[in-house]
Amino acid sequence: MPLLTFDHPELASRLNDPATTLVVCLCADWCGTCRDYAPRFAELAARLPDNHVLVWLDIEDHAELLDDEDVDNFPTLWVESDGQLRFYGPMLPHIGQLEDILHRLRDGRYGGGAEGPDLRGALLAANG
Repeated sequence: MPLLTFDHPELASRLNDPATTLVVCLCADWCGTCRDYAPRFAELAARLPDNHVLVWLDIEDHAELLDDEDVDNFPTLWVESDGQLRFYGPMLPHIGQLEDILHRLRDGRYGGGAEGPDLRGALLAANG
């Protein structure tokens, strides 16, 4: 599945399936680290099974989706699986770290949970 953006025509239909693992990279266009990370994030999106959706979200353009959350470090990743937010926070720009989380989620070996904004709901509301 290709990397999706906020306004991708398939985004809402893909997010309506609660079994879809959603990964959102919160970034900023001015951030050099984000620009360097973007191609690796897109390559990962293309390799993952169809039950995964990876979204690139520029928070400068869509800050309203974050429910007044401040994102100070980039990239910040938001990972939801099986209807639960599993990871929300900054991550070093090494795609292997994200791949490890996703592998452990698929294998049922990731017990992590997190608190954060309802990005799936916000993306659906904005694109519904």
